[in-house]
Amino acid sequence: QVQLVESGGGLVQAGGSLRLSCAVSRGTFSSYAMGWFRQAPGKDREFVAAISWSGRYTYYADSLKGRLTISRDNAKNTVFLQMNSLKPEDTAVYYCASDPSGVGGGPIEEYEFWGQGTQVTVSS
Repeated sequence: QVQLVESGGGLVQAGGSLRLSCAVSRGTFSSYAMGWFRQAPGKDREFVAAISWSGRYTYYADSLKGRLTISRDNAKNTVFLQMNSLKPEDTAVYYCASDPSGVGGGPIEEYEFWGQGTQVTVSS
């Protein structure tokens, strides 16, 4: 079974930056599309960003465009999420997930395996 482990979360002041990482094991990482989602307390899990298997195509939530960059390193089986200009409303648990279709950008149901999440807290 594919395993995903997120890291890089933490406490940051508004306006700051964080870089999240997701290391993938026990699978064919280079064939998966990868996505980032987040879930704030009392809210549904929402899409943040996704990247195709090759890294050629990227997708972002409209409300977050311009502040995020998703990237991947297939040699290291890792996907990254660079987040800049963070706001208190970005506070959430951030999850990475794998999409075996390889395409990315599809609905949440296409994501097969999930990590345990990493907490991001942005203080005002």
